[in-house]
Amino acid sequence: MKHIFKQGTDTTKPVLLMLHGTGGTEQDLLPLADLVDPQASVLSVRGNVLENGMPRFFRRLAAGVFDEEDLRFRTQELNAFLDEAAEQYGFDRSAIIAIGYSNGANIAANLLFHYADALKGAILHHPMVPGRGFDLPNLQDVPVFIAAGKNDPMCPAEEAEELDELLTGAGAQVNVHWEMNGHSLTRTEVDAAAEWYATRFGN
Repeated sequence: MKHIFKQGTDTTKPVLLMLHGTGGTEQDLLPLADLVDPQASVLSVRGNVLENGMPRFFRRLAAGVFDEEDLRFRTQELNAFLDEAAEQYGFDRSAIIAIGYSNGANIAANLLFHYADALKGAILHHPMVPGRGFDLPNLQDVPVFIAAGKNDPMCPAEEAEELDELLTGAGAQVNVHWEMNGHSLTRTEVDAAAEWYATRFGN
């Protein structure tokens, strides 16, 4: 997978996995990583799917309607890539914190839904429930921060609420931060995520 790896100044810190939204690239969320933890190593990945020329992490059938088969395949692909990247760059595979926005947040959530040890934690900006009708793995004490918009036209508030319930039911420690800025990725929610991160992983 096309990506950027930046070695951090403190290798005891988690590795920040940056996952862009639709139409983004591996460059897009690098500024967020600096705001959350400027000392951490960063692995920023570009989605392998194109929708009308716009990179995504998995296909969709329509707005808000995921191609579930492709989502499963792409999640497996991303999880395998993380194994390879950890070996290639020499970082701790068990110390990855995903930071995703929209489409990137959805595939990060799906990693949690299918792989108990894929992520040490996650910051999900404007996610949806990636799948329903199956049992989640044991996510005991995995910290998850969800930033959502009460008036988000693309990711209804009910999606964030249900995602919170599902992750909490699997044992995750979930914090939800609400905004009134639609689907926008705002500085205020990034600052809230950074504050949350600092209390759990140090900064």
